[in-house]
Amino acid sequence: MLLGLFAVTMAMSLACSLSIQHGHADVPVAASADEIRPLSAGRDAPRFTVETVDGEPFHFEPRGLERPAVLIAFRGGWCPYCNVHLSELRHVLPAIQAMGVDVLFLSGDRPELLYSSLDADTQADIGGLGFTILSDAKAGAAIALGIAFRAADDTIQRRRDKGQDIDGSSMALQGVLPVPSVFAVDTDGIIRFAYSNADYTVRLPADELLAAATGIVPR
Repeated sequence: MLLGLFAVTMAMSLACSLSIQHGHADVPVAASADEIRPLSAGRDAPRFTVETVDGEPFHFEPRGLERPAVLIAFRGGWCPYCNVHLSELRHVLPAIQAMGVDVLFLSGDRPELLYSSLDADTQADIGGLGFTILSDAKAGAAIALGIAFRAADDTIQRRRDKGQDIDGSSMALQGVLPVPSVFAVDTDGIIRFAYSNADYTVRLPADELLAAATGIVPR
């Protein structure tokens, strides 16, 4: 009887631990993009660690934010739709930053490719605008936010066949891709706006991102 109770207690403790770490303990990585369960507005934002372009750890601590933050997850510099979206967001990023909101881009690429893997036109568009791109190659942020899904083997192989450098990416390391998403987090660590679309060709328009950022500016 005591052994059975101990086993149940340990199982509940493990589930709780995973829930705190990942946000979705039951399905930490979805089988497909359509099956993700992203964190929604009103939920606590999760803690996670990603890496800078220099490979240094960057700890996102939602309970300790001095400024509100917008998290923008994208697949990687190899993705043409991601490049178009980053170029579009250049029109509103300065205004968002001027409001005192940090904008953090989370890429599936390995650290040293965060900027260099982007198209030349995109690099020119965002140059000098203070785009902070961080590496989520270990998929910790995507899992914590509930937007990680299993990348199909043929998708990975197509990238390699095209000569794209995906070594060290979340796709190559973990077999995981993020559904492109946006989360606006206030200084209390609460998600006030959340957007995800399983169709990777559809992204949040720049004007809607500006509106979401405006909504988390301290009054």
